[in-house]
Amino acid sequence: MAVTDVVSVLPATPVALPALAIVFVSVSRARPNLREAWTLLAAVATLVTVWLLIQSSVTHVMPLGSIAGVAFVLRADAAGLLFALLAATLWLVTSVYSIGYVRALDERSQTTYFAAFAASIAATMGVAFAANLLTLFVFYELLTLATYPLVVHTGSPEARDAGRTYVAYTLGGGVVALGGTVLVSVLAGSVGFAPGGIDALTTADPTLTRAAFALLVVGFGVKAAVMPLHGWLPTAMVAPTPVSGLLHAVAVVKSGVFAIGRTTLYIFGPDMTWDLGVGLPLAVAAAITMVIAGVIGLRQDNLKRGLAYSTVSQLSYIALGFALATPLSVFGAFLHIVAHAFMKITLFLAAGVIAVETGEKYVSNLAGVGRRLPATMTAFAVAAAGLIGFPLVAGFVSKFHLILGAAGGPSPVFVGAYLLAGLLKLLYFWPIIYLAFFGRPGADTPESRHAFAPPHTTDVGYVNRTAWKHPPPGREASPLLLVPVLSTVGVAVALGIAPTLFPFWELAETVVVEVFG
Repeated sequence: MAVTDVVSVLPATPVALPALAIVFVSVSRARPNLREAWTLLAAVATLVTVWLLIQSSVTHVMPLGSIAGVAFVLRADAAGLLFALLAATLWLVTSVYSIGYVRALDERSQTTYFAAFAASIAATMGVAFAANLLTLFVFYELLTLATYPLVVHTGSPEARDAGRTYVAYTLGGGVVALGGTVLVSVLAGSVGFAPGGIDALTTADPTLTRAAFALLVVGFGVKAAVMPLHGWLPTAMVAPTPVSGLLHAVAVVKSGVFAIGRTTLYIFGPDMTWDLGVGLPLAVAAAITMVIAGVIGLRQDNLKRGLAYSTVSQLSYIALGFALATPLSVFGAFLHIVAHAFMKITLFLAAGVIAVETGEKYVSNLAGVGRRLPATMTAFAVAAAGLIGFPLVAGFVSKFHLILGAAGGPSPVFVGAYLLAGLLKLLYFWPIIYLAFFGRPGADTPESRHAFAPPHTTDVGYVNRTAWKHPPPGREASPLLLVPVLSTVGVAVALGIAPTLFPFWELAETVVVEVFG
């Protein structure tokens, strides 16, 4: 792993490549195949660059300039590399899926869609490699602007309302986080990330230091969807399915919880977080969010909305791990950033396949869909099992370490919160899986309504010529849709069986060593 800082352009390259893709995608508007080729090429190049950074024996740093004496710097440390590798990998997967999705549904404004997707990844890479709070803040806000066109992509009144809600929440959170950044700068004379925290803060006024922590956590907690700051997330589900996957699996929500990790581990540090008494309130808020979001999710019939509340709950698994700030809880939190991403994006992509192939988006209408789309629903079931915490899937490994970390924390209540949240996930996912594979369509379900119906336009805009019985059960969606689903669930299983197979494990270990010594 890296031991020495070396100035180079490499940390800027994963930011620049998606940004450059925006230009090439935009000028290829009239040539869809070329436009999509640029997207895939940029995604592959970004992934390769991040991989090269991981293989390096030094830490690459790229100064970008300064404002008012505060430097803008990119630095490829272990935490940033873990997040960047995740984002780059899933950008490639969602790019392939997006091509199949927008073509199948003949989506509007496809060039804007791919350009905004690239812009979102560029901003996410900036968040990952930010070397200080100010740099993180800038890319954090750029991420809001980049993802807004994706949230309002359909152009419907509902989408526009969701976009306004999204911007109000996230930009408001950004203003609060900026206040915390300024206060840290005043108190410590620095906003640079330092493993274990900034030493100068230990001698600062405790009340003001607590205020700085609160401002940062509340500001970043908006994108991390910690209750009651989560309201934007379920409403954003009007966006296309690949966008929902982007929002939930990596770019937006993970940027929020990643920023909370940076705050607790690299600005205040584990010891100061608990010495100031600010770790416990964050832990309590996360534990409450885990449980309440799980309960609300049980009442959702809209599949994507139910998955949204599952995300709210799962993000607080990670936030709680950072708040408890024990070596095992932090290790588990970083593992869960990765595990949740692969499992949740599988669920969203599978939901998209269901929408494309059947036009359905409600759980109550999914009886028998597992027989119509067996591979898709099997992937869905495996990913759901991972989120519940069953062995042999990535979620078991990360949750095992989170629970061990909580056991070493201040109260066994937090162990109970993890276990209860897992039970709620079981209660949510099992009826969906059972209905899909063993449910029999009734008189007013899609299979009965459309078995011999003529072609019609569904509520997602797809001209449904096959419905449920034509083609016969077992025939799956286009490979452009199915292969990404099987790929992400395959990685989730691989991470559950052999978690050290990928660099994520070693990077998470390096973070723990850096922070705790």
